[in-house]
Amino acid sequence: MTHDADLDARGLLCPLPVLKARKRLLALQSGQVLRMVADDPAAVIDVPHFCTEAGHNLISTADSKDGQIYLIQKG
Repeated sequence: MTHDADLDARGLLCPLPVLKARKRLLALQSGQVLRMVADDPAAVIDVPHFCTEAGHNLISTADSKDGQIYLIQKG
């Protein structure tokens, strides 16, 4: 899937990946997609919770050699 912005949150620990994602999503328009890569083990819980609470759509989560890849569509 195509995306409109990238965020490399590798090396950041909770709550920084979510805080950086929130800031990056503010710059996007509704419907645009952010691709975030994170390696914080807590991100698998934090990112879906953040999306639900903030009204964003977590399109997909996938594991990669660098961590997890999240596709978040701005609500």
